[in-house]
Amino acid sequence: MLRPTLLAISSLFVSISIYATPTAQSLLAASDAIRNPDQSFGLTNTLIEYRDGKQTDTSTLAIYARADSQSGQFRNLIRFVSPQRDAGKLLLKNGNDLWFYDPASKASVRISPQQRLLGQAANGDVVTVNLALDYDASLAGEEDIQDGERQKRASYLLNLKAKNNEVTYHRIEYWIDRSNNRPIKAKFYSSSDRLLKTAYYRHFQKQLGQDRPTETVIIDGLDPKWVTVMRNSDLAFRDVPESWLQRDYLPRFNPEQAK
Repeated sequence: MLRPTLLAISSLFVSISIYATPTAQSLLAASDAIRNPDQSFGLTNTLIEYRDGKQTDTSTLAIYARADSQSGQFRNLIRFVSPQRDAGKLLLKNGNDLWFYDPASKASVRISPQQRLLGQAANGDVVTVNLALDYDASLAGEEDIQDGERQKRASYLLNLKAKNNEVTYHRIEYWIDRSNNRPIKAKFYSSSDRLLKTAYYRHFQKQLGQDRPTETVIIDGLDPKWVTVMRNSDLAFRDVPESWLQRDYLPRFNPEQAK
C-alpha cells in the first residue's frame, strides 16, 4: 500500500519541478511579449543624447511595426520627424534587410543594423524585434541586481547567442525579472566580444493592454558619461499596410497617410 503512495508523491514532485523551471527560450519569448504587442502598432520614439550630463542632440521618429504572419518577426517602417534636416527620411526593415531612403536624392541604400543612428542608439535598436526569434538563449544563473529605477530585483541572467550574422549584436547578456518576466538590463557585445553598450529598461506603464517599458537608457561600453535615452510615447494599435513595407514604395510614401 505504501509503495504506490510514494510513487504518486514522487511523480507529483517531478511534475512540479518540470513546471517550475521555465526554459531560457521561453523566458526570452515571455519578455519579448512584454516589450512588443502581438499585432500591428505605431509609436513615437524620441532619442536624447547626453555627454557628461548635458543634452547634446535629439531626434524624433515615427515607428510603424507589423508582425509577419509566417516568421513572427516584425517588419518596420520608420519615419524621421525631427530635426528638420532629417524630416521625411525613411528606414525600412523587411526581414533581415534594412534600407535607408533620403527624399533629397530619391534613392534607397542598404545599411547595417549596427550603424549608429544617434548617440549610442544604432539602427537596430529602434526597430521592433522579437529577440527569441533571432537568438538562442541559455540560462546563466540567477542574480539580484539593481534596475533602471535603482530598485533591487531578483532576476534570471540569460546568455543570448545570435542565430546568424545579420542581427544587430553577436552576443547579449539579458536580465529578466523572475517575478514577472520584465526585461531589466542588457549588455550588448560585438563579434570580437567587446562590450558595446549597456541598456536599462524602465518606466513601465500600461500600454496596449500590458505594462511595458516606455524608456530605455543606453550607456556606452567605454565611456559611462555618454548616455542615450530612448523614450516611447503615443503607442496605438493601427493598420500598417503591406505596401508601406516594400522598398519600391518608399518614394511614394505620404506621411499624411499615417495620421
